[in-house]
Amino acid sequence: MTPTLSTRLKKLRTRMAATGTDLVVIGPSSHMVYLADLSPHGDERPVLLMVSQGFAGFLMPALNVDSARQHTDLPFFPWADAEGPNAALDALIAATGIDRNGASIVLDETMRADFALLVLDALPGAKRRFTADTVGYLRSRKDADEYQRLKASALLNDAAMTAGFAALRAGVTEFEIAQVIADFYMANGATTEFCSVCFGPNGAFPHHHTGDTQLKAGDAVLIDTGCRVGGYPSDMTRVGTFGGVPDGFDAVHAILDRAVEAAIAAAVPGAKAAAVDKAARDVITAAGYGPNFLHRTGHGLGIDVHEAPYITGTSDTVLDEGMVFSIEPGIYLAGRFGLRLEEIVIIRNGVAEIFSELPRASVTAG
Repeated sequence: MTPTLSTRLKKLRTRMAATGTDLVVIGPSSHMVYLADLSPHGDERPVLLMVSQGFAGFLMPALNVDSARQHTDLPFFPWADAEGPNAALDALIAATGIDRNGASIVLDETMRADFALLVLDALPGAKRRFTADTVGYLRSRKDADEYQRLKASALLNDAAMTAGFAALRAGVTEFEIAQVIADFYMANGATTEFCSVCFGPNGAFPHHHTGDTQLKAGDAVLIDTGCRVGGYPSDMTRVGTFGGVPDGFDAVHAILDRAVEAAIAAAVPGAKAAAVDKAARDVITAAGYGPNFLHRTGHGLGIDVHEAPYITGTSDTVLDEGMVFSIEPGIYLAGRFGLRLEEIVIIRNGVAEIFSELPRASVTAG
C-alpha cells in the first residue's frame, strides 16, 4: 500500500473513532478508488472493501483476484460463482473483529442495492448510515497531491477552452467545436470528461446537449467543458460572441462576473455553503434576473466531477480548508441566450483560490 493510501486509511480510522463507527463498507466506486486505488470490474458479482479499526480487506470474485492483486496488497476473501459470496463474506466480517450485535456501520451510498442488502442480511442488528461523516468528510478535504492533480487538469482545460474558441467560424457546428476540444485533450494525454457547446439560444438550456446547430453571426457562445488527467477532472465555463454582440449580452456578463467575485469573497473557512450561494444569488437578484438563475451555485469536484460539498441555498455544510467546489452562477434568457461563468476554487490558506488561469472576459470572435 502506498504512503498516500496508508495515510487515508489511518485518517478514516480516526474519523471512525470520532463518529462511533465500527465498520465502513465500500462498493466499487470512487470511494474505493480513494481508499484503495482500486476500480474493479463492476457487475452483479459482489465486490466489497471492509474497514474496521483493526482490519481492512476485500470480498472479491475469484475470477478477478489476479487482476485486482496488481493494484492492492490488502487481503482478499475470494468466492467462486459455483459457491456464491455468503461464506466468504462471513469470513471477511469475522476478520474485521466487529461485534455483530448492533454494530454501527457505514454503507457506500453509491453501491448496488443488492450488495448493500447482502451486508445488512449478514448484520441484521446493524445501525447503518452513509459515508458523509467518514469517507465523504475526508474526500471533501483535498490533500497536497490532489491539489497538484486538480491544478494540472485545470491548466490543461484552460488551453483546450482557448482552442475551442479559436476554432469558431461561420457555419461550424457545436459538435465540431466539441471535437476540437476532445482532440486537444487526447493530444495532451487527457480524456474528455464532458463537453457542452451551446450556440445562440441553446445557451439558455443549462444542460444543453451539444448538437448540430451551426454558428451564425450575432450568436452568443457558451462552452462548459472538462477533461480528466492524472485521475482528476477539471470543469469550467466561459462565454463569448461571434460576429456581433447580442443585445444585453455585455450587461449580463458583467452581472455574472460580479456574482462570481461575491461568491469567491464569501467562500472562507467557517462560512456555510448556503452563504456562498446567497452571495452570488443576491447580486443577480438585485440586477433583476433572480428568476433566471435556475440552479445551485456550485458542486464539489474531486475524483468525481460532482461530489460534496454542494453549494446550495439550503446547505448547512461549513466550509473548511481543502474543500474544492465550483462557483458557477448563470442567467438564462429563453429564446435569446444563456450565460454562465464557472470557476473551480479550493479553500486554501483562508481564502478561495481559483484553479484556472484563464480570464473570465468574454471572447470576441468573427
